[in-house]
Amino acid sequence: MSPALESILIVFGVLAGVITIAASLIWVERRLLALWQDRYGPNRVGPFGLLQVVADMVKIFFKEDWIPPFADRAVFVLAPALIMVTVLLSFAVIPFAPRLWVADLNIGLLFLLGMSSLGVYSAVLAGWASNSKYALLGSLRAAAQMLGYEVFMGLALLGVVVQTGSFRLIDIVEAQRRLWFCVPQFAGMVVFAVAALAEMKRLPFDLPEADGELVAGFHAEYSGMKFGMFFVGEYLGVTLMSALMVVLFFGGWLGPWLPAPVWFLLKTFTLIALIVLVRGSLPRPRYDQLMGYGWKVMLPLALLNLMVTGAVVLAVH
Repeated sequence: MSPALESILIVFGVLAGVITIAASLIWVERRLLALWQDRYGPNRVGPFGLLQVVADMVKIFFKEDWIPPFADRAVFVLAPALIMVTVLLSFAVIPFAPRLWVADLNIGLLFLLGMSSLGVYSAVLAGWASNSKYALLGSLRAAAQMLGYEVFMGLALLGVVVQTGSFRLIDIVEAQRRLWFCVPQFAGMVVFAVAALAEMKRLPFDLPEADGELVAGFHAEYSGMKFGMFFVGEYLGVTLMSALMVVLFFGGWLGPWLPAPVWFLLKTFTLIALIVLVRGSLPRPRYDQLMGYGWKVMLPLALLNLMVTGAVVLAVH
């Protein structure tokens, strides 16, 4: 097989795989939350309720794709596409197994952080273009929350970079052959996990979409396929952050006996399940508590982790 054809197959395989996983997470989340809360969950449409996702997609496809007359039409249409594009581009640098990646960048980690920063524009533009006070408040919350917690996320990752000496994700995986970074970088892993929840706007940090306060936040005026893009984009983000945590802290594809891609998928789905169960376990904080927790707890902890890591690396080398 020619290298060009192999690359094309990998690109389409990754696209199909991550979109399929994101769609199936709709069912997985409902079933896990039902198990966690002692409920049935979807169990009517198809065996085990598996066709409930198909029913939801059909509903979204046939729902009226309405644009409010008071909205900024061009920006209103652009906003949901941004979240899909930035998240899907981020998957290009994730190494799923040896020789199984779309792009091998020596600044792969910086590329991922850049894409996550661009994702903020989706929420901000959606709230501004909707010309609605609820959507605007949701977008302002999203901007402050996502930009603030990106600072802690970046600092948490620097400990891994210092230990590895590289921003290349493949080098980071290979550096964990003796010991996964979840052990020496435990504090950085905790900071990254909390920042990732805030970045994805997942419970308990879903304040930009707080139903009881802001109706639906920055996508309150969206319907049909545009709302569907926000919806799928959230699950794509959950998949991306779980895969990134596997690469950075849990040895990527490394593991005994099983094939490398199987190990990667097992670790990723375990983290996805934990993210879902966090949603069913923790209450939503007030917004001032969220921001204060970030700057007063996460920032010092991330800086302390970076300083200790740097000191240990200097002492050893």
